[in-house]
Amino acid sequence: MKRSVAVLLLVLASLFWAGNYVCGKYVINSLKPIQINFLRWLLAGIILLPLSQILEKPSWKKVWKEWPILLVLSIFGIIAYNLLLYRALSFTSSINAALINSVNPALIAVFASLILKEGMNKINILGIFISLLGVLLVLTYGNLLKIFSISYNKGDFYMILVIISWTIYTLLAKKISYLPPIASTSVIVLFSLIIMLPFFINSNFNWSFKAPTFYSIIYLGLFPSVGSLVFWNSAVPVVGAGKSGIFLNLITVFTVIISVVLGNRVTAIQIIGGAIVILGVYLTNKKASQLN
Repeated sequence: MKRSVAVLLLVLASLFWAGNYVCGKYVINSLKPIQINFLRWLLAGIILLPLSQILEKPSWKKVWKEWPILLVLSIFGIIAYNLLLYRALSFTSSINAALINSVNPALIAVFASLILKEGMNKINILGIFISLLGVLLVLTYGNLLKIFSISYNKGDFYMILVIISWTIYTLLAKKISYLPPIASTSVIVLFSLIIMLPFFINSNFNWSFKAPTFYSIIYLGLFPSVGSLVFWNSAVPVVGAGKSGIFLNLITVFTVIISVVLGNRVTAIQIIGGAIVILGVYLTNKKASQLN
């Protein structure tokens, strides 16, 4: 896969995940976190398994041989990450959640450099800080001092666990880079569904939810689940765990764009902040030789 294609996949993954924040905030008022997570991944699994067979024709024996790491990936990337995110949205504001999530790219980059020995030049490091600055400008509407005046609650604590979960997932995902991405994702989803099934059964699920909730689950199952996870797993081995992480900052930018489409107002500082985030992403993924 070309690097340019991998970068595009990371951008699309972030776009779909932004929709997860919007839909998740809405659906959490109708369903419990375990119910949202199980239903979206049940739909995703129904699509992923046959899709992997059609497109990749994988050696399932080779894929299942890596079941221990695939099991760990399912726990951190699907179960913990999403359940904690929906739990966080039950207590904290979207501003607090996105603010804490903006730390994720830097955390991934640091641990990728320390553990995976992924090289980061000065321009890449500068890109991380520029992207983070852009996110903070978007979240605080240009008033960076607002960061110190935000009151935190246990939802913010859940968000810290969210970014830790995704950092672990991203670092481990590179270890299965040689596996077909859709097939490996299918097994990850299958493990997740098996683990979540007894909790879903005991959650007193009510099938008589409203149409908007149904459509939101469909979106969550197709785009943030199938689309984002397959795109992310395909692109991380090409771009690198540390440099892929910076694309998570685009979630905030795309969330603003989605809000505008839905009729909400956007300020000039949000547009400027979004442009700064994109510049940071660009610099973080540039090789030193390309900048001479």
